[in-house]
Amino acid sequence: QVQLVESGGGLVQAGGSLRLSCAASGRTFSSYAMGWFRQVPGKEREFVAALDRSGITTYLDSVKGRFTISRDNAKNTVYLQMNSLKPDDTAVYYCAASAKYFALRIYDYDYWGQGTQVTVSS
Repeated sequence: QVQLVESGGGLVQAGGSLRLSCAASGRTFSSYAMGWFRQVPGKEREFVAALDRSGITTYLDSVKGRFTISRDNAKNTVYLQMNSLKPDDTAVYYCAASAKYFALRIYDYDYWGQGTQVTVSS
């Protein structure tokens, strides 16, 4: 069982930056692939970024070059550094953990955090 707790969301102006953190419980954090998703009311949850167990990253096209996913296994934490934020990035951001080596799809993930709100003003 893995529990995930996100933090770092907030209100920021367009062009600004935020760093989201996701703290995980458990001693096997390094054995999970990790991902970030986001959701806007009335829309489906959307993949944003993933980090497999070897450290390979994958990103949604619209965030490439602006967002960076990383992990610190010693701290059981995964991060999402978000730069050059745009109003379209406004959403609730969720981190997730997958027992698979590599995971991009929502149903590949086994554990989810409660979400953190990111609002980007124009």
